[in-house]
Amino acid sequence: MIALGADHGGYQLKEAIKKHFDQKGISYKDFGTHSEKSVDYPQFAIAVAKSIKAGECTEGILCCGTGVGIGIAANKIPGIRAAVVGDCFTAQATKEHNNSNIICLGGRVVGEGLALMIVDTWLNATFIGGHHQNRIDQVAEIEQEWAKL
Repeated sequence: MIALGADHGGYQLKEAIKKHFDQKGISYKDFGTHSEKSVDYPQFAIAVAKSIKAGECTEGILCCGTGVGIGIAANKIPGIRAAVVGDCFTAQATKEHNNSNIICLGGRVVGEGLALMIVDTWLNATFIGGHHQNRIDQVAEIEQEWAKL
């Protein structure tokens, strides 16, 4: 199941992704927001990240105005690898090389058609492991080290 979350700046894009998933029969859980009323993005980023950490969802998609703020918040959870994505090449590379478990999209900077292509590309990509796993392990060590401070 894919976790979805957005603030007001990404609400419309999240809704387009939900419609896309409904048409493709892809399961998702919507963590909000549920309108274009101004809200703070961290609560939605953390809800999606926690659902992945808990194993409730396998991957997540977050949307805000640019994808940046919501991605920064999600990356505060150890083990979350959220990547801001604005093109299909990066979507594929971040899954293949970084084993990203969340992508972040900007509702004010990425059009709906491109966003849906990015989502499909990312969901269909596979982590290739190898030397890339070594790098992910190094990032996990950094997370553990800083968690002690």
